Amino acid sequence: MCGIFGGYSFRAQDFDSAVLEEMAGSIWHRGPDARGVWNNERAAVGNCRLSIIDLSERSDQPLFSEDGQIVLVQNGEIYNFLELRESLLREGARFSTSGDTEVLLRAYETWGPGFVTRLNGMFAIAVYDGRDEGGTLRLYRDRLGVKPLYLSGDPESGRLWFGSEIKALLATGIERSPDLNAIAQYLALNYIPPDQTAFEGIRHLPPAHWAEITPAGIRLTRYWDLSAVAVERDMSEAEAKSGLLALLDDATRIRMRADAPFGAFLSGGLDSSSVVGFMSMYQTDPVRTFSIGFDDPRFDESDHARAAARRFGTLHERRVTEYEAAELWPKFIWHVDQPHGDVSFIPMYQVSALAARDVKMVLTGDGGDELFAGYEKYARFFASGTEDLPEGWQDDFARQSGLLLDDEPEQLLSGELAAAFRETDPYRALLKEMQRAPGGDPINQVLHAETAILLPGNNLVKPDRMAMANSLEVRSPFLDYRMAEFAFSVPGAMKLQGQETKAIYKLAVRDLLGDALTWRKKQMFTVPIGEWFRQSLAGYCRELLLDGRLESRGLVESRKLSEMLEAHIHGTHNYTRQIRALISLEIWFRLFIDQDPVWLEKAAAPYRPFG
Repeated sequence: MCGIFGGYSFRAQDFDSAVLEEMAGSIWHRGPDARGVWNNERAAVGNCRLSIIDLSERSDQPLFSEDGQIVLVQNGEIYNFLELRESLLREGARFSTSGDTEVLLRAYETWGPGFVTRLNGMFAIAVYDGRDEGGTLRLYRDRLGVKPLYLSGDPESGRLWFGSEIKALLATGIERSPDLNAIAQYLALNYIPPDQTAFEGIRHLPPAHWAEITPAGIRLTRYWDLSAVAVERDMSEAEAKSGLLALLDDATRIRMRADAPFGAFLSGGLDSSSVVGFMSMYQTDPVRTFSIGFDDPRFDESDHARAAARRFGTLHERRVTEYEAAELWPKFIWHVDQPHGDVSFIPMYQVSALAARDVKMVLTGDGGDELFAGYEKYARFFASGTEDLPEGWQDDFARQSGLLLDDEPEQLLSGELAAAFRETDPYRALLKEMQRAPGGDPINQVLHAETAILLPGNNLVKPDRMAMANSLEVRSPFLDYRMAEFAFSVPGAMKLQGQETKAIYKLAVRDLLGDALTWRKKQMFTVPIGEWFRQSLAGYCRELLLDGRLESRGLVESRKLSEMLEAHIHGTHNYTRQIRALISLEIWFRLFIDQDPVWLEKAAAPYRPFG
């Protein structure tokens, strides 16, 4: 796990070393163990390293081919690097390290640019190949978008920049301007879908793509497509259960490859408990597990986490934490670089801080809900079944799961933002992916869209940025591409059976987890933010949203916003989701567009919840 950064000069102009140092410093938290930068007049690549595999200096990045013509950096982990290494040795490759980054270098040398199709991992990779005429920079992102990679620039501007976080690109001095089309999508979905970002001119490299940058321009190539997986309608329950267990077992096993101390997040939920259960089979020492608890029993899963810890004999650490929303909100927006309306970023930051005191890597259960229909919204939407769905049902799903509902966009938004919301179809990213998915299985169409858009747009941003803010690596077995391909071969009716979410998954892991953990009611990893808006945070909301700054941006109608806020505070209407999204948006403006020193200081203030 690391952070990478760099650039490409279409006009072969030298790079300013001070700018490259600024880029490295902006993402130092992602890799505090080592820093390396290389550049010539055509390209620059750099890395901030968090050492997990081969802790020696030999695996510090960048790595170079023997002739110095190929330069490579990566952010992430290649879980099948041992198997790839054996294949490469048989083809004559030689190695000087035991790390996975050198495996990437030798794989590129041996198999060429298409080597990425052989990788099982989470990664953002940059390769500069000086053997090509004019020099080529190739940028790769993993299949499901676990690792981020942002781009800005084109031949007309003369230079392209890339980085693991947007702030690395901003460190180059590029213009900071909000992209109102992206912000319209944010207010539709509660997050900004890839490849959009909140910044005009900055894009997110789509999952399962590589970008090839040459003096002639930029070309994108998709190397993997989940929509190509066909549902096996004759799959039996036994086949579904055995296939799921075998893949989860192996995906967990290979994610335990590490030379640094590691553990797991354990909430006591279905996914994290299953991962810990398989982890316990592969090590003799107790698995280190971590969770945070809350005083409010509606949001506290501590008893379930303790039950799972006892079942699998883990060394479990739990801390009760304060929510501290006002203190942590600017910090989490600073680390994610964009507005996000999901406040579970805050407890994720806290549990990451807890784990980072003792380990450098954790396994998690991220991704299971999107692959196997774990959210209650799926059961609600398909409550009447999947037969005879009305025309336009995909549009209904996108809008019902969205943020601004009914006439709220017309009433609340103003100016160019209102026009963008009205004229550009801000739900289009979800709709496009539902339409790309194989027809005939509506449940899997919805899950495909959420896996392609919601996961990399929001749900995977949360563990990556909050863990990396604490220099902690996270790995999820459910995000193994083999698991994703298998999941979309399973008929949707096996996943969602009436009101029973994740039905086939529960049947598969029942013997591993026991009935109590398997059939417990799902709890969301979140906080009672709506109640705080009425109580302890009422003044905070009024001060932040009604001080005139948000109105002065020409984005919202202040009278309507005031009406919504007061209605919520007085308990006549529940506007929790809308308020928290607007708070995140306004904080983002103050940090990244205004560069308000008061708010920048809040974002940078030290925070150590557990010492």
